[in-house]
Amino acid sequence: MRYMMMIYSQETPEGPPPEEIPGIIARHSSLMDDAAARGVLVAVEGLKTTALATTVRVENGKSLITDGPFAETKEQLAGYYIIDCQNLDEAIEWAKRIPTGCKGGSGCIEIRPVADLPYRP
Repeated sequence: MRYMMMIYSQETPEGPPPEEIPGIIARHSSLMDDAAARGVLVAVEGLKTTALATTVRVENGKSLITDGPFAETKEQLAGYYIIDCQNLDEAIEWAKRIPTGCKGGSGCIEIRPVADLPYRP
């Protein structure tokens, strides 16, 4: 079963303190290397700031395009991992290793099973 682990953290204009960046990179790199070596890493990406987000809504058959994220929240989606796990317990163990304070403050990891859709290119 593939699980998406969405990384939520508090976005700040200045980003993480410069002295913390090497440690953040090292922790993510270690996790990615371990997951890749075990053959369970499917995908991983970080996201740029929410200031660059665009939201598309469809209402009454018409598209409404707005700048920014859909909702105002204290924590923003910062990136994700997709890891192929045997079960939720294994997914939780991988999620515990993901650094969540990447953009200041604390953060959380939301884990969701990836749906197997009928069409996959």
